[in-house]
Amino acid sequence: MTMPREESNRAIITVIGRDQIGIIAWVSGRLADCQVNVLDISQTILDEFFTMIMIVDLEPATIEIDGLAQTLEQEGNEKGLQVKVQHEDIFRFMHRI
Repeated sequence: MTMPREESNRAIITVIGRDQIGIIAWVSGRLADCQVNVLDISQTILDEFFTMIMIVDLEPATIEIDGLAQTLEQEGNEKGLQVKVQHEDIFRFMHRI
């Protein structure tokens, strides 16, 4: 018998857009403002496009995931960036084989 897996309190954040100065500083600063801890980050520049994926811990956060997603998406749009925030469990479910 397998034990049910506890629900994760982590999220996956993706950022895509034209490379510009300060993208990582902006995202990490907004996360710090909301007490969201960055667990892992990977970023690269493909041609002139910036791509980043972060795994973050929502446990200490002072904001709900929906509010965080809305804030980052809206502010990202203003900067010409596509920002998505997904709960880890939803991300895993959508990308399972």
